[in-house]
Formats: sequence, structure tokens, C-alpha cells
Amino acid sequence: MKYNVLVSAPYLLNDIEKFRAELEGKNIAFDIYPVKERLEEEDLLKVIHKYDAIICGDDRFTPKVIDKAEKLKVIVKWGTGIDSIDKKYAESKGVQVRNTLNAFTEPVSDSVLAMLLVFARKVIESDRIMKNGGWRKAFGITLSEVSIGIIGLGNIGRAVARKLQPFNTKIYANDTAEIPTEVLENYKIEMTSLDDLVQKSDFVVVCCDLNSTSLHIINKEKLGLMKSNAIVINMARGPLINEKDLIEALENKQIAGAGLDVFEEEPLFIDSPLRKMNNVLLSSHNVNASPYYWNKVHRNSLNMLYQSLGIQE
Repeated sequence: MKYNVLVSAPYLLNDIEKFRAELEGKNIAFDIYPVKERLEEEDLLKVIHKYDAIICGDDRFTPKVIDKAEKLKVIVKWGTGIDSIDKKYAESKGVQVRNTLNAFTEPVSDSVLAMLLVFARKVIESDRIMKNGGWRKAFGITLSEVSIGIIGLGNIGRAVARKLQPFNTKIYANDTAEIPTEVLENYKIEMTSLDDLVQKSDFVVVCCDLNSTSLHIINKEKLGLMKSNAIVINMARGPLINEKDLIEALENKQIAGAGLDVFEEEPLFIDSPLRKMNNVLLSSHNVNASPYYWNKVHRNSLNMLYQSLGIQE
């Protein structure tokens, strides 16, 4: 039997030709859909009926799309987060949803540490002073002088705590799940309520999954509880933060800054005030960057595809 597969995962699109012979050898024909960020519902509705499987990024699989996917057997998410897929509805229609757990823990947690150090040591500020012809001293602090609050102690949250150990940083955390005592003791983490965490932390790092209970977990109320020197870092999912409330808090100097890789709407609007704020560091949903980990996810995604289609790996 020959299978038709759609490949729309942006990072895999760059490398898919390396796997052409392998796929064709397994009787799989594939089409590529060149996307910059994700396929929306209206994009998928035009094509999804043709395919037995898809390897996708953050494409929006709504019930309407799944109803249209007459032949679809599996949605393979390239990476971890599946908040753009209605998994429950897909599975009720017999469509498997597969993803790679713990896919980018190392590059994302590295990026969180980089952001913490850049803000604490005033790296960007010092560079701007010098390049503008100045010689003013920017007053940095060390990570041993600050407290860091981690919202969500899953794989990435724990990796951030692990990588902070040499810095002797005070770490608070909040999670809806019970965290093993061994993890808390090994990484010297103090669990606390969300309100207490945002009140006490100099850096608030959002590491939790996006779901109905975590949507806008950082909002006007939580921002209002934060210290005036607080920095918010989000490399998880954009809608975890109410962006309008964050912009207002930054403009009013209610908090000191933010480091953001993800946004409520992506790509970030060209006229977003965030793009013009010197106390905000931005990147384009790209902190998973790592050829080594990308290749691991390529391989795992293909293996999950074969398993789900009943093809020998």
C-alpha cells in the first residue's frame, strides 16, 4: 500500500530531501507545504483530505479540519507542544496524535540561562552605551544575588533549576503537579504559591504547558504583584502571558523588562510596541535552535510515522 504524507514542519522542510530515498523505499510519497510558522485552519481544509499522515509544526488542527481529514491516520507533531491540536477530538475520530517528549529541553534551558545572564550582567545595555559613544558604567548583579521563580517544573523547568546550581541562586517554583522530593532537594527548590512566587522573584521564568488552566497565567493581576525590578522570561508558549497586560506593565515601569521568544500571535506584529522597547529582548520562536537536537527530532518523527502506519522502521 502506498501512503501519502504531508510535511509542513518548518525545520524538517529544510532537511526533508535527505530522507527522500528512505521514505520512497517504504512506499511513502510526500508533499511539502512551505510554511513560515504554521498552517491555519483554512490552509489545512484545502489539502488535508488527500493525506494519510502529516508531520507538522504548530498547525491548527481544529475539529473542522479533523472532520475533513477522511484518510488521516496520524498527526506527527515535530517537537513537543501539541496545544494547537485538538487531540481529544482527533483521537475520538481514530486519528493518532504523536509527539517527541523532552525534545528541546537542553537548547531551550540554555536559552533561558543566556537570557538571565544577559539581563543580570547588563550585557546589552553596556554594548549600547559603548556603541553610542558613551563610557557610563552599567551596574550588573550576579545570579547569586537574585531569586528566580520557575512556573512549571516539567523537563525544561527542572533543567533550568539544574543549570542554576553552580550560581547558588535562590529558586522558587510553582506547579500544579506534585514534584518528587528528590528533585526539590537536589536543586534546592522551594515550592510556593503562584502569588508568592511572583511577589518574591527577581526573574519570573514561565516554563509550563499551555492549556485551559494556564492560559494568561501571567496577567494584569500577577504583573501587579511583581517587584519593580522583576524581569519576565517566556520561552514556552505566547498565550501563557496576556501580552496587552505585559506591554502596559512595561510601559508603566511596573516591571523592569522581559525576554520573549514566543507571542500570542506569531510572527509578532511589525508594529508591536515590544519591538521598540530597550528593556525587552526578543527572538522569533527559535530557542530550540540546535542541529543536533533537530536531527534527533527528525529521526523520532519519522519513526513515529512508520509505527503509526504499520511500516517496519
